[in-house]
Amino acid sequence: MIKVGDIIPNLTLRRASASGPLEINTKDFFAGKRSILFAVPGAFTPVCSSKHLPGFLNHAQDLHQKDIQTIACLAVNDAFVLQAWAESLQAHNALIMLADGNAAFTQAIGMALDLTGFGMGIRSQRYTMVIQDGRIEHLDVEPASTCHLTSAEHILEKL
Repeated sequence: MIKVGDIIPNLTLRRASASGPLEINTKDFFAGKRSILFAVPGAFTPVCSSKHLPGFLNHAQDLHQKDIQTIACLAVNDAFVLQAWAESLQAHNALIMLADGNAAFTQAIGMALDLTGFGMGIRSQRYTMVIQDGRIEHLDVEPASTCHLTSAEHILEKL
């Protein structure tokens, strides 16, 4: 599993755009800035939709005041589902939605969560990272289906 001090692996994620999914190179995306990357098990799922993403949306300005330039949400969903989810929560202007449709990034960092027993396939564990110029500065991983350690409120206390 990835840990504090490690460099984010150089892989491709996707983001929806008017012309279709755009490829996002993680090395370039996280270079030269301080970012938060939070991951959810799935778009439109109950805790992710009612607490996790809305917390980052509600505290986006507070996080920017703590020297965070970019706030990104990652899920093992396709870019179109993440775009629809962001639009449904009115988050598309405040957060960048990153799709890891095949779970390649999620598996590379050791955050895969097997939800095949629930008919959901391989998903991501719930985590929050602070990334400074591609290197992990802070990492919280949620131990269960809760959303405390990985919440925007918790990370604000740590910054």
